[in-house]
Amino acid sequence: MFINRSLPHYILLIEAEEPNTGGLSVFEKRGTLVNIAYFLLPKSHTAYLYDDCTFRQGLEKMRHHGYTAIPVINREGKYVGTVSEGDFLWQIVSGEQENLRACSMRDLEQLQIRDILRDSHYLPVRITVSIEELLSSAMNQNFIPVVDDTGSFIGIVTRKDIIRYFAEGKNLSEKSFLQKIV
Repeated sequence: MFINRSLPHYILLIEAEEPNTGGLSVFEKRGTLVNIAYFLLPKSHTAYLYDDCTFRQGLEKMRHHGYTAIPVINREGKYVGTVSEGDFLWQIVSGEQENLRACSMRDLEQLQIRDILRDSHYLPVRITVSIEELLSSAMNQNFIPVVDDTGSFIGIVTRKDIIRYFAEGKNLSEKSFLQKIV
């Protein structure tokens, strides 16, 4: 993967040798660069939770937005993980209570989001991520959390936006690039 260091945070969208081009890559031939910020839904337009929010606040926010997973950050803005519907469900039916008694929202009000976070399958990427890594992450999760060099959450890239980008009239050479990724 070739990264042009003179253009900060730009990644090569396509780099593949084509026959009869004298070894020139698609990048050199067409000058195709994409800034990952093109895909980025900024933090200001993203639903997220603080790790000190209550269980109830987390459920309410997910229900309000209709999401099945939502990024979690701390009060300093650092990404700490992603909480999913499953995390909430596992907490409700956890083995901590020997008998599965009904628990009220009042009981759950004592829990914070940090208490129910499990190992995150939503690993963050840096703003300088390669398109290969971005696509690889998108194959396994609906959104990819994006952090800056200090680990601060700056937004998400959705699988839907990546698919839309490739579906909106990109040329056939990109098809071979995608096949290489998969």
